[in-house]
Amino acid sequence: MLTGCNMNNQIDSLTYYAATKKYDLRFPTLTEDLDVDVVIIGGGFSGVNTALELAEKGITNIAILEGRTLGYGGTGRNGGQVMTGMGHDLDRIKHHVGKKGLETIFKISNMGAEIIRDRIAKYDIKADFCRGYGYLGYNSRQEKTLRGWLKEFREVSPDVEIELYTGSDVKKVIGSDLYTSALKHMGGGHVHSLNLLLGEAKAVTEYGVKIFENSQVLNVEYGPRVTVRTTMGSVRANKMLWACNAFLNGLEPTIYKKTINTYAFQLMTEELSDELIEKISPIRGAYSDINPVINYYRVTKENRLLFGSATKYLEYIPSDLKEWNRKQMLDVYPYLKDVKIELAWGGPMSCSANLFPQIGSLPKHNNVFYVQGYSGFGVTPSHIICKVLAEGMSEGSERYSLLSSIPHLNIIGKDKLRHLLLSAGKIWHQASGYWKGRR
Repeated sequence: MLTGCNMNNQIDSLTYYAATKKYDLRFPTLTEDLDVDVVIIGGGFSGVNTALELAEKGITNIAILEGRTLGYGGTGRNGGQVMTGMGHDLDRIKHHVGKKGLETIFKISNMGAEIIRDRIAKYDIKADFCRGYGYLGYNSRQEKTLRGWLKEFREVSPDVEIELYTGSDVKKVIGSDLYTSALKHMGGGHVHSLNLLLGEAKAVTEYGVKIFENSQVLNVEYGPRVTVRTTMGSVRANKMLWACNAFLNGLEPTIYKKTINTYAFQLMTEELSDELIEKISPIRGAYSDINPVINYYRVTKENRLLFGSATKYLEYIPSDLKEWNRKQMLDVYPYLKDVKIELAWGGPMSCSANLFPQIGSLPKHNNVFYVQGYSGFGVTPSHIICKVLAEGMSEGSERYSLLSSIPHLNIIGKDKLRHLLLSAGKIWHQASGYWKGRR
C-alpha cells in the first residue's frame, strides 16, 4: 500500500486527458475583491456546468474559484463514459420520493447524453464524442437484469437503437469471452471529458462569467451576502455554490460529513492497430459490467484502450497502478498481454451513503447551495444534476424540490475509519448485489 503522500504524487501524475487536451486555456489567480451575483467554488463539471446553465438563463455575473486548475479532480480522471442513469440503484431512494417521484427521476436520468451532445453541437466543443455503449453481464442473473433494462430503456428512448445480445452474438458488441450477455445502447457512448469541460469553460466565459484558477479558498462567511476569501482576494455574492465534491477537504463541515472518498484507478495503453481495436470494440464504444463495483473501459480516438476499476472488497491503494490495472484488463482481454501500458493514474471519488448525487441548500442559509456525491458516476449525471440545480438556484422547479428533498445521511467516523467503513460497504454492496441480479 501507498501512503497518502505517495498517493498524492500519483494523483498529480499525467493522465490521458491532460496529455491529449485540445484547449490551452489558462485563467488568472484571484488578486482582487469582487462583487458578483453568484460565486462557485470548484472548477470541475459541477461548477462549470451550473455556471453555464445559469448563464444561459441570463445570470452571468458569476465567479468560479478553482483551487488548482480546471478539471484537476474527477472531471479530468474519469473513464469518459456517457451512460444512462444517475445513481447506482434507484430503489435506494424510492421510499423517499414515492412512485411518481421515482418515475420523474428515471425520466430525467436519461437526459444526460442528449444534454452533452447538444452542448457539444451548440458551442462547437472538440470533445471526441463517440456513440455506442455496452452494459455487460457475466451470468444468467445478470442477463435477466439486462432484459429488464432493455424494456425500460426502450420505453424512455424508443427512437434509439438498443439491443440485447447473448451467447456467441456478444462478440458483435465486445471482443471478450468473459461475458454471456451484452446490452448495446447507441444513445450512450464516450467523450474526452477534460476537453468537454474546457470547451464548456470557454463557452461560459463568452457569457462574461469570470474563472479563477490557483485560487484556494481559505474561509467563507455566510449571511444575506456571502463572502469568500482566498489567499490574495475575496468575492462577495448573493448566492454561493459548493462544487468541490471529493476535494472539499472539510471546508464546509455540514456537507463534508455526508460523503466519503474512495479511489478509482485507470490505465492507458499504447496506440493499437485498427485491426486490434476492431477486435476489442466492434462498436468502438464504451463498456461497463453491471457488478456492484464495476470495471469500465473504452477505446479512444487515437486507438488506445482506457481501462478503469476500483478495488472490489477491501479499500486499499495498489503499490503499482500499472500492474494492478493491467491485471484487471487481462481478465477481460487476455490477448493484450504483450501490449505496453503507457500511463496509469488514480484519484478520489466522493460517495454518498445511498450512492445517489446530493444537491440542496445549507440549513439556515438558503442562499448557499451544494452538489456532491456522484459515487463514481459523474460525467453524464453531472450534466443532468446541474441543470436541475441551476433551476433551484434561479427560478425554482419541481425537479429541484424533488431531488433536494432526498435525505443525506452523515457518515460517522469517515476520516479515522475510512478504510474500514469503505471495506465494509463494499462487502455489503457485493453481497446485496447477488439478490438484485448484479452479481
